Amino acid sequence: MHRFLSRKRIRHHIFVLNQVDHYRFNRASLINVGFLESSNDTDYIAMHDVDLLPHNEELDYSFPEAGPFHVASPELHPLYHYKTYVGGILLLTKQHYEMCNGMSNRFWGWGREDDEFYRRIKGAGLQLFRPSGIKTGYKTFQHLHDPAWRKRDQKRIATQKQEQFKVDRDGGLNNVRYQIESRTALSVAGAPCTVLNILLDCDASKTPWCTFS
Repeated sequence: MHRFLSRKRIRHHIFVLNQVDHYRFNRASLINVGFLESSNDTDYIAMHDVDLLPHNEELDYSFPEAGPFHVASPELHPLYHYKTYVGGILLLTKQHYEMCNGMSNRFWGWGREDDEFYRRIKGAGLQLFRPSGIKTGYKTFQHLHDPAWRKRDQKRIATQKQEQFKVDRDGGLNNVRYQIESRTALSVAGAPCTVLNILLDCDASKTPWCTFS
C-alpha cells in the first residue's frame, strides 16, 4: 500500500487497528477508534480492509471532497456485487464521517456493519461516488480473506439474527467504549505506521452476541 500510494503521490499514514480483547471481532468499532485516535494532521480516512489489495493504479485515492468514495465498488470487488455494498475500501472526509456519527458499535462478528453504514450515508444526505473507467473488473483487487480462520465470527447468535438488519439510530462515534492497550509507531519498508492494540468494551445487556461460547 505504501508503494501504491507513494506512486500516486498520496500523503498517508497507515493505522493498524488490532483488537486484543476477548470479544468477537468488531470491525465498525475498530474503525471508530481509528478515527478518534488519528491525528489532526489527517483530513480524510480510508476505511481499508486488511485483506483487500488494489492492483490497478488508476484507482482514485485522492481527497473525497464531493462525498464518500467507494473504491471497492460492487462492479470491481471480487466477491460482493450488490448495489448497496460500501465495504472493503471506502474514503471519507473527517467531516462526512462525523456527519454519519461513525459506524454502529452493535455489530459483533463478521458482516452487516457496512450495510448499516450505507443507510447512515444516505441518512446524512451524502452522495456516494464510485470509480469509473476501470477496465480490470473483478481482477482489480486481490482478496485474501479466508473465513475458515475465524469461524466464530461467522455465527449469528442470540437475537443477533433479528437485530442485524435494524438501523442503529443512537450509537456510533458518540458511544464507542475502548481502551488503548498500546500504541507503537514504526516504519515498515518506509511506510509510516501506527499499530494500536485496542481493548473494546461491550454492554452485554444490549449486545449479548459480543461473546461466543
